[in-house]
Amino acid sequence: MGRRVVIGAGRSGLSAAAYLAKAGEDVVVNERQGMPGDPVIAKLAAIGVPGVWGNHPLSLLEDCEEVILSPGVSPSIPFVKEALRRGISVIGELELAHRVLRARADGGMVLAITGTNGKSTVTDLTAHLLKQGGLPAVACGNLGMPLIEALEDAGPGTRFAVECSSYQLETIRDFHAEAAVLLNLTPDHLARHGNMEGYLQAKLRIFQGQGGADLRLTPVKEGFHALAPGQGQEARFGWTDAGLPGAWCDEAGMLHLRDTTGETHRLVLRQELRIPGAHNVENALVAAVLARHGGAGVTALRDGLRSYPGLAHRIAFCGERDGVKAYNDSKGTNVDATLTAIRALPGPLVLLLGGEDKGTSYEPLRAALAGKLRTLIFLGDAIPNLERDLGDLPHEAIWSFDAAVAKAFAVARPGDQVLLSPACASFDQFKNFEHRGDHFEALVKAWAQ
Repeated sequence: MGRRVVIGAGRSGLSAAAYLAKAGEDVVVNERQGMPGDPVIAKLAAIGVPGVWGNHPLSLLEDCEEVILSPGVSPSIPFVKEALRRGISVIGELELAHRVLRARADGGMVLAITGTNGKSTVTDLTAHLLKQGGLPAVACGNLGMPLIEALEDAGPGTRFAVECSSYQLETIRDFHAEAAVLLNLTPDHLARHGNMEGYLQAKLRIFQGQGGADLRLTPVKEGFHALAPGQGQEARFGWTDAGLPGAWCDEAGMLHLRDTTGETHRLVLRQELRIPGAHNVENALVAAVLARHGGAGVTALRDGLRSYPGLAHRIAFCGERDGVKAYNDSKGTNVDATLTAIRALPGPLVLLLGGEDKGTSYEPLRAALAGKLRTLIFLGDAIPNLERDLGDLPHEAIWSFDAAVAKAFAVARPGDQVLLSPACASFDQFKNFEHRGDHFEALVKAWAQ
């Protein structure tokens, strides 16, 4: 049996390498970046896996049986193209994990979630609802814990709520979800996918392995269902009853669910949800449909929807002083996500924007801010582009994150909300959006005390 080459030394790649090493496979990790930090070196040493750093030498393809590609590595790199030319299988960690899960044949289920925004909340809430019903469930995938890692401690019959990024879906082959949803689609990751059509096609791959017993959930307001591959049973979610299995919220604010049998159930009123905003009503509808398909009872759905506190770093209330409330939406890493956060809060807003720019216009934020803006705080490397697009609105420009947050607290008045929803990546000053959000919450805690 030949060698497995894992490309990328992030969490997904290291988890794949660890599984393969424990299974007795000959495996090597390859990373284009230079020598990684001590934690990576220590983990590889612990599992007895060698690493090759600094480039992708084609010599690794000698005696190579399969390449496991990390999500952050584009399938268009020369190494991957050469592997495919030689007839070498190229998959991602998600496909590898799916292969392992199906080989177990222990009743495990995949409930797969993709879309530009809302993926993490839906994934987390779906697992919450299933657990509320007494079912074994885990939230994993792009959310944080790779599926291959989640499998390690999961017992028979576990329901895996799997957040799937477009990057992960590029490398699936036989991946099959008992229920799958495409939540929405707005411009993001276009540098990787080339254009919106390429991005859409990557997302639609989530449905490709489905059969007639599986559920294919799409928004009422979009035409994704007509484009989706696979044979999954149609279901819809949104603000109107599509007359199909799925869920909807009526004009009175009541959330409804229709089973695949045609039976309908009243769930909860939208004001009973602890997570704010119309977007979270949609997230709740989707999670209810997925959890119901996974076996959760209606009473468990109602109790779980009422009790779910929300996901960290996603419009999360994190402190108050003198009538000023602070919200952490560090996961708002693109303009559309920030629009969602702006619409979810009543204002007036002191909005912190900026970080590593993604090359999209911030102009769409203007209309959403009308009538509810106190001031904008521009920060980080994106300041020049923020000034270009929104510089005529009330604002301050401060590169340092800590100084920008301090300024936001200083200008806020009683009744205002200080909102961190940067519409940018975090990598100019932080390791990731979690690191940024945690630091913001620490600053809020100190301010509130």
